[in-house]
Amino acid sequence: MEEEAVKLFGTWTSPFKDLKNKSDLLLQYNPVHKKIPVLVHGGKPVVESMIILEYIDETWPDKYPLLPEDPYERSIARFWTKFMEDKVNNYDFFY
Repeated sequence: MEEEAVKLFGTWTSPFKDLKNKSDLLLQYNPVHKKIPVLVHGGKPVVESMIILEYIDETWPDKYPLLPEDPYERSIARFWTKFMEDKVNNYDFFY
C-alpha cells in the first residue's frame, strides 16, 4: 500500500510562532487560527501541536508510537502537555 504524502508547516525557531507573512497554503490549511504547526496528510490538514502528535500516534502506531500504551501513563503525558501549552499560551511571546 502506497503512503500518502505528509507535509509539515512550521518554523525552525518555534512551532508556536505566529508568522507575519502567512502563505496562501497556510491560510488554506488553517483558516481559523492562521498559525503553525499544520500537518497535511493526504491533502487533509491537522492543526495544533498536541492534536498533531495524537494523530501521528493513532495513524502510525507501529512505526511512530509517541504516547505510552498504558492509559494512565498516557493521561499523565497529556496532562503535562496541556500544562505546558497553557503556560506558554499565557505569555505573549509569540504574538
